[in-house]
Amino acid sequence: MMTKPMIEMTGVTKAFGPKKVLQGIDLTVEKGKSLVVIGGSGTGKSVTLKCILGLLSPDSGSIKIDGGEVTRLSNKDRKKVLTKFGMLFQGAALFDSLPVWTNVAFGLIQGKGMKKAEAKEIAIEKLRRVGLTPDVGELSPAELSGGMQKRVGLARAIATEPEIIFFDEPTTGLDPIMADVINDLIVECVQDLGATTLSITHDMASARKIADRIAMIYQGKIIWEGDKSEIDSSGNDYVDQFIHGRAQGPIEMQLLKP
Repeated sequence: MMTKPMIEMTGVTKAFGPKKVLQGIDLTVEKGKSLVVIGGSGTGKSVTLKCILGLLSPDSGSIKIDGGEVTRLSNKDRKKVLTKFGMLFQGAALFDSLPVWTNVAFGLIQGKGMKKAEAKEIAIEKLRRVGLTPDVGELSPAELSGGMQKRVGLARAIATEPEIIFFDEPTTGLDPIMADVINDLIVECVQDLGATTLSITHDMASARKIADRIAMIYQGKIIWEGDKSEIDSSGNDYVDQFIHGRAQGPIEMQLLKP
């Protein structure tokens, strides 16, 4: 029995001039579940995410968050919806000019108007949650390794205890061991919160670990979706080629010509 959808996209299209990026995206993420969207570069993963976040306006179609349409919201109403969200960006996207704890507490201070002392306590607790000691909170992001920056990004994503968390290529730039550590932390933190999550990645090890369900996007459409346990027997040649990283197959490689 399906629970109430937390994110629901129906027939979403988006073009940039003559380039049709999304060509009718249909996606549903049930409350408390984790959906991972896989696909190669330029297939529409990031544009899908940006449409849900409201950074881009779709040309047509419907996007509902917790049952409410969000494609035609006023700025005031959009801000209310954004308070439900947490986000781990691809490059961690930390503010270089702010100490680590302020980065983690940013949504609490700016979004919820919390006093700095209280926000710092929560930030330090969230840093501990991702395996970082309180002294790391006083450092600047530039003093951190890539893996530590990802942990700080995750701490920031969960700091406001959001209902929905988005993960944008969460393991990009990390070695396989640190990537696995981040994947484990994502699973633990999401379970702690009971959050709904939507992730985009081309890292199959990450997808297999953090997903309940996996959907594959190709040329702006969802070409397969199912439980992660079903992906190895999808019966879809495009999915099979992608998950095994084969150069030969139905997916056309857009090679740059000299």
